[in-house]
Amino acid sequence: MGWLVFLFLMVFIAILGYLITPDHTPYCNGQILEIRLLKPGTQMDFLAVRNEQSAQIQKKGWFHTMLFGKPDPYQLVPFSHIQYTNDSVTVHVYNETAPFNRKSFCKDEVVKVVHRTFLLGTDRYGRDMLSQLIIGARVSLSIGFVAVCIALLLGVSIGAVAGYFGGRTDSVILWFINVVWSVPSLLLVIAISFVLGSGFWQVFIAIGLTMWVDIARVVRGQFVSLREKEYVEASKALGFRNFTIMFKHILPNITGTLTVISASNFASAILMEAGLSFLGIGVQPPMPSWGNMIKENYGYIILDYAYLALIPGIAIVLLVLAFMILGNSLRDAMDVMDVDY
Repeated sequence: MGWLVFLFLMVFIAILGYLITPDHTPYCNGQILEIRLLKPGTQMDFLAVRNEQSAQIQKKGWFHTMLFGKPDPYQLVPFSHIQYTNDSVTVHVYNETAPFNRKSFCKDEVVKVVHRTFLLGTDRYGRDMLSQLIIGARVSLSIGFVAVCIALLLGVSIGAVAGYFGGRTDSVILWFINVVWSVPSLLLVIAISFVLGSGFWQVFIAIGLTMWVDIARVVRGQFVSLREKEYVEASKALGFRNFTIMFKHILPNITGTLTVISASNFASAILMEAGLSFLGIGVQPPMPSWGNMIKENYGYIILDYAYLALIPGIAIVLLVLAFMILGNSLRDAMDVMDVDY
């Protein structure tokens, strides 16, 4: 039950996205180099200063902001000390390499003083780690969902045709499935990624096109065993079309099996996406991804900033484990029996 609550919480956080991230900028890519590598829990004061682009930024609704974020209309200047005069504001800019750097701004340029707490610190570019982690969860869940949908569409269609019609059709399709099965999944994903190119949408297709084989084999085995049942023979005698018998009479009887496989494939898709992003052929920066976060920060593992790589790694482990436990729970609840391949 606890893992199910965790999954619902992750989905809820991923849907809200930029509405709850401390950094609302697109891709949470608000870089402030002066505050790079802040420790978790660090509190910082910023001076919000109008920039030249402030007047050009168009206001968007909350739904657009939730999906895509919004540009920051102000320049955030971190400071350790502030001094007000008649018509200007002078701050000591926070910077470890230049602790005595001072800047002055006209009072008309200054909007407000912003106080922020970086719960998970910042990375080497001064980006908020918590914001990157939240949007990275959205990327992982969305890629897993779309990839599983593609795999279900292909696997169910191909497996149903092979199992229902049998004969030469089954032999040809089963031969093709075995050929694809013989190629390691990761290598096949990498090959498809090279063909389609690197990017967010390409990862959807690449992972989906490699995960259908498991589903097709299971669906074929189920259709082979169910096509001889009495209700199928009765449907044929009543003159129902093959398409109707396959997808309205037989398919609903294997939804339990498909649900269990989908939960397992969801976890596999998340792992594949993280691996591709780590190798640099998956989701591309500046879009945050847990695999990208590990890639950018794995060099800090032997230093004092190991948490920069460990936090997204732990997030991947927890999310994959939650889906695996969900799949096992669904199997026990639905009492899905072993099927023939």
